[in-house]
Amino acid sequence: MANLYERYVLPNMIDKLCGQPAMTELRSQYVPRAHGEVLEIGIGSGLNLQHYSDDVKSITGVDPSAELSEKARARAEQLNKPINVLGISGEELPVGNNHFDTIVCTWTLCSIPNPYRAVEEMRRVLKPGGELLFVEHGRSDDPKVQKWQARIEPLWKKIGGGCHLTRRADDLLEAAGFSVSEKTSGYAPGPRWAAFMIHGVAAKR
Repeated sequence: MANLYERYVLPNMIDKLCGQPAMTELRSQYVPRAHGEVLEIGIGSGLNLQHYSDDVKSITGVDPSAELSEKARARAEQLNKPINVLGISGEELPVGNNHFDTIVCTWTLCSIPNPYRAVEEMRRVLKPGGELLFVEHGRSDDPKVQKWQARIEPLWKKIGGGCHLTRRADDLLEAAGFSVSEKTSGYAPGPRWAAFMIHGVAAKR
């Protein structure tokens, strides 16, 4: 039953939830800033693809979900850009150091199994002077909301594909040696325990 849920229910649920207007608006603020050779960590069903500009030479997307990657490949076929979708997670990237001009990471660090390793890999493959564009949700600044997030998280991880409510993208990036040059946070529409967003731009220190 768990396998059926993960194969058929969860991918469609993620695609629908991540395609909400508020999330699409955040994508439209950051993804068009990508340029050159782009790596997208957690490409999911490909909802970012329509937002890339003509400044992008190629896109390499990684995601371990075969079902979501299939949706991303279908969306990629509609675009006139070189797009390669790899069915892997972000902890071990099969490219050399200083390879990408831009990394895009949207609603991924919450569910990646080892976010510390993934962020280290992102820093390794990003060129000096490159940018990491991130849009994530995570631990609220409000202690009352934090308590609810901690209570709900164990169940939420089971039904949400390993999604954590208490991670902070900005903390993870700074701990790995990124400098967060732009950062905005606040609540999107929806329950506060799931809707606290952190988004911005980071670069190698």
